[in-house]
Amino acid sequence: MPATATLTDRLPLTPRALYQDVAERLRQQIFSRELEPGAWIDEQRLAVEYGISRTPLREALKVLAVEGLVTMKLRRGAYVTEMSTTDVAQVYHLMALLESDAAGTVAAQASDAEIAELQALHDQLESEALQRDAFFATNEQFHLRLLALAGNRWSAQIVQDLRKVMKLNRHLSLFKQGRLAESLAEHRAVMAAIAARDAGQATHLMRTHFDNGLAAASA
Repeated sequence: MPATATLTDRLPLTPRALYQDVAERLRQQIFSRELEPGAWIDEQRLAVEYGISRTPLREALKVLAVEGLVTMKLRRGAYVTEMSTTDVAQVYHLMALLESDAAGTVAAQASDAEIAELQALHDQLESEALQRDAFFATNEQFHLRLLALAGNRWSAQIVQDLRKVMKLNRHLSLFKQGRLAESLAEHRAVMAAIAARDAGQATHLMRTHFDNGLAAASA
């Protein structure tokens, strides 16, 4: 009978510290709902499953706690974070501020080549409208590339962390009937404003995009 695979068997060897690989595996288990929001994280069981000691596991949990994916409770251990209605509204508010600012900056300052790069991502998004997983991945790629082109690395880092936390939300707006098509139309309008180099309109439309997303998530 073959031996049980350890974490090092399942993950490619990298120069990263072991706890970083452990954090990534935990992250993916949380995103895939193998570890549900609100679930207690059984450190002993996971250490055995991963084939590691509890030290790198605890270091990994600290990383995820900083990202907001895990909540540490005194004398009770670690739990997968649950998103309240207030949490969702606050995250949308911050993302709307940062990404609408980025859209305006890109419209005003990006090169033709950079705008063409964003357009290519948008075109890919259009082609993936019936492929939900691919659509979600490209949608995130579009938003993160927009932030990168805006050139504010602090905004980009904050939004990356906020987007991780949003994956905990049980009521993602794009799951709602008709919302994916609406979101795509909003993206189309934002992209048109950026291509026209209308910074004010790009800012306004991106803010509206997030406001509509929040309304759908809250419905």
